[in-house]
Amino acid sequence: MKAWYFHEVGKPLTLEEIPDPVPGPGEVVIRTRAAGLCHSDIGYMDGTLASLLGPLPIVLGHETAGVVAELGAGVTGFRVGDRVAINADVDGPGTLIDGGFAEKVLARARELVRIPDGVDFDQAATATDAGRTSYHAVRTIGRVTGGTRVGLIGLGGLGMLGAAIAVSAGAEVHAAEINEDVHDRARAIGVRKIVKDVAELADDDLEVIIDFAGFGTTTAGAIDAVRRKGRVVQVGLARETATISVQNLVLKEVQLLGSVTGSNADVAGVLAMIADGTISAEVTPVPFTEIPAGFDRLIRGQAHGRLVAHFDDRGR
Repeated sequence: MKAWYFHEVGKPLTLEEIPDPVPGPGEVVIRTRAAGLCHSDIGYMDGTLASLLGPLPIVLGHETAGVVAELGAGVTGFRVGDRVAINADVDGPGTLIDGGFAEKVLARARELVRIPDGVDFDQAATATDAGRTSYHAVRTIGRVTGGTRVGLIGLGGLGMLGAAIAVSAGAEVHAAEINEDVHDRARAIGVRKIVKDVAELADDDLEVIIDFAGFGTTTAGAIDAVRRKGRVVQVGLARETATISVQNLVLKEVQLLGSVTGSNADVAGVLAMIADGTISAEVTPVPFTEIPAGFDRLIRGQAHGRLVAHFDDRGR
């Protein structure tokens, strides 16, 4: 089968022919239909997050959806032909073992979540990490419910999904996004106020601010802007470190919380919201053969929503 291999930090992905995976006990082989391109993958390739990876070389791609092709011994509850998404565990495909930037991927049966009827593979792929991560940050860690005054920093793929999830919960959503090209799309899904810098939200009495950008300055800005005894949820990892006002953190009694990953139940929750039309990820398809070019667009900030690699015409 064909797969995009990552060999070394700072080096481009290479398209190679490798053996098909063989499932062991409790494992399943999935024929890949869609695989999301994530900023975390960029962090792996530029070295920022390389410590999280398994041994190199490795096939990246941790946002994967497809069709069950083969079952290992002892696997129950799934059949060949089932439409499934793979929950993007930090010790799973695309991180510690070969992932979804390949025609087939090996996964543990316990990582699989059924895709509801009517949900496209590309939408399902976004639910495995982006959707699940946004859901976990907004609903579980951020505790956003009806009437919550919430601010979001960054309206890329994760942030836009987070905005849709917050709006669907009945929250009053404010956002800071430097790219004005996405402002109208955010307003269309129900974001009430959009500014370019989180500092402009300081007078909005926000109970919680969720930073989907993670540029360090955004973390500091969120702590400064959130109301007294508010919460700042950190999701984005664009920078490894941040310099914050400890004085503001302490005197305002701000809670600074990290949010990452999520459970199969989180993935299923997002898929259910997609299935009933509550939310929909903004997806830009990328041919499997053009995955490196897709990452170039992501690095340059020229990607709208989530980039998802399609395998032939099978993304839907």
